[in-house]
Amino acid sequence: WWGSAKALRENGCEVILIDGLPDPTGSKPYLTPMGKPFEAGTRGFWKDYPNVEKMMADLDVDITKVLTPFRASSFFSPYGLEATAPVFSDSSLPQLPSPLGQVFATFSNFKRLPVQDRVTMAGLLYAMLDFTRDEKTFEAYDRMTAHELFLRMGLSKRLVDDFIRPTLLVGLFKPPEELSAAVAMELLYYYALAHQDSFDVRWVAEKTIAESIVNPLARSLTQGENPITVMPGCFVNKLTLDDNNKVTGLSYTQRGSNEESTLEGLDACVLSLGAKGMRAVVGGSPEVAKRAPELSAAAALGNIDVMSVRIWLDKYVDCENPANVLASFPELRGAGGTFFLLDQIQPDQEYLWGGEEPQGTVLACDFYNSGAVATLGDEDVVKLLMEKLIPSAVPAFKEAKVVDSFVQRYPGAVTWFSPGSYKSRPPLETSISNLVCAGDWVRMGEREHGAKGLCQERAYVSGLEAANSLARRGVLGGSKKVHEVIPVREDEQQVQLGRQVNSGIMGVLGRVGLASPWVR
Repeated sequence: WWGSAKALRENGCEVILIDGLPDPTGSKPYLTPMGKPFEAGTRGFWKDYPNVEKMMADLDVDITKVLTPFRASSFFSPYGLEATAPVFSDSSLPQLPSPLGQVFATFSNFKRLPVQDRVTMAGLLYAMLDFTRDEKTFEAYDRMTAHELFLRMGLSKRLVDDFIRPTLLVGLFKPPEELSAAVAMELLYYYALAHQDSFDVRWVAEKTIAESIVNPLARSLTQGENPITVMPGCFVNKLTLDDNNKVTGLSYTQRGSNEESTLEGLDACVLSLGAKGMRAVVGGSPEVAKRAPELSAAAALGNIDVMSVRIWLDKYVDCENPANVLASFPELRGAGGTFFLLDQIQPDQEYLWGGEEPQGTVLACDFYNSGAVATLGDEDVVKLLMEKLIPSAVPAFKEAKVVDSFVQRYPGAVTWFSPGSYKSRPPLETSISNLVCAGDWVRMGEREHGAKGLCQERAYVSGLEAANSLARRGVLGGSKKVHEVIPVREDEQQVQLGRQVNSGIMGVLGRVGLASPWVR
């Protein structure tokens, strides 16, 4: 939403941002009942985030202070360390064409997965060349589950169970059998296969994302000439349309109140909502549901539960890498799990302890697809982490005691890219001329961007493109300034060539009535 707010304000528009968060500007940190800082989810910043990085540079936000250097990550199972994802750009090995570079750079990083299982990953190379061949092919891959694709492409069960499944659980928040094969391929390509160093990631080194990145942007937009208006703690209930099929107003309520208020005289509206929010707005707007059936379809899509936990310990525990994935633990009850040692990421220990005297390690733990594990009580969730999951990965945690903890559940908070969901995801431009959509689940059509999956770069770019769409089509009157959108790095030459050859061959086969043997 900040992307669209930024681009619209730069067009001279009067912008009103309505958000359910108590403070969407990040000016006040979210604190636990004990006064310690807390943020839902620990989100990384990957190598190909050019628009987010440009935005930070324009705001004079020092990336070297706000973000860590690129850091390695570890994957743990009940049997110990499974694999380490290295920092490819710092590797002593030469930069090689993808995927050869990744193969050579990680040859010794898998600790338990046999080579004969790892080489079956090559089965995905054809899918990588084929799944974006055209819209029809993409939709065919989208109808298939990722699990079925992996079977057809010959990936070994152990490779999927020990590495790809946990990767998808923490990347798209669902296991392969519940995910679109097309979106799973988008994620694997964007984060791992596009370039040797695509998986390089860094983390927030100073406070929270809201305070260190969102707030500087919010300050720049709410101050100076033509400041935007921010309405925190508010929820839109209904959109009002006129006879010309345009949004002209909306009604909303404030958190904790049943009194409905209205905004009238709107020239345009950007819906920056997930499936849960879309369901609420479209469900309360029967005229929108009638005139924009694509939004009704989006409102019917599913979503995913997540849970975040922060734990403060009485001693410091050392760990090879501060970012870690938990894989194949039965105790996860089908969830994906991560744990981060914030004290190894952020130098300001006093901040992590809310101004108290620092005593030890501060853990940020997240569960994705958390519906089953979230039924446990808060105390049992903390015990599960500290007595079973984390000590199985790093035994030294057995000696640490919990000083304080905080657990938050977020039911239905994240988009579920289920098989067949692509056609139902909201489009950038809707059937209502002055109503556009933003968010990482939005289909951007001709403005499609290379950032994929659940990622901050895609969310930000979609906001910019939503505003750009209004400007290009003259919805903003005389304001037609189009905000720059930076593409990600081009596909490597061997990928471009492979896609051209595959497209040519499949085109010939299609003309003689031979369909793809992989997808229908």
